Amino acid sequence: MPVNLELKIKTDSFDSFIEKLKSINAKQDPVLSQKDIYYKIPDSLLKLRIENGKKTLIFYNRDETSENRWSDFNLLKIEDDNAEEFLSKLFAIEQVVEKERKLFWFNNTRIHLDEVKELGNFLELETLVIEGKTDAEKRFNEIVRLLNLDLSKQIKKSYKNLIAEKTGG
Repeated sequence: MPVNLELKIKTDSFDSFIEKLKSINAKQDPVLSQKDIYYKIPDSLLKLRIENGKKTLIFYNRDETSENRWSDFNLLKIEDDNAEEFLSKLFAIEQVVEKERKLFWFNNTRIHLDEVKELGNFLELETLVIEGKTDAEKRFNEIVRLLNLDLSKQIKKSYKNLIAEKTGG
């Protein structure tokens, strides 16, 4: 099962981050339009991500109480056009999150600049564990330093939880 080290911080603007990412030659992907449909399951998270028309079922575990947000996950690509309807017959829908994501890459870290409907702007990091957690922490800390991120402002909740808190659902 793949593992990421993750971080989420709310921000008012992406301008300074985009400038810094360009200055370190981070690779930028096209903008992603994402709809995440979270399903109610015990003890883990399951969501169908519809991203620019492509569908992926994502199952993951993350301890939101630990100092570092390690997340282990599995991805399943889905080709069928009725995946959303099919899954809603199997699982109750817990929350839907819609966002526009500017995606950058630096040293096997995904840098997300997310405009989340109902919540605002967030920066997320996802550093993939390739050669052990110590190596991932080193690469993660490097991008944190380069972007001058304040770890004390870290939000240890998923967008699903943040929307539920805001809407009372």
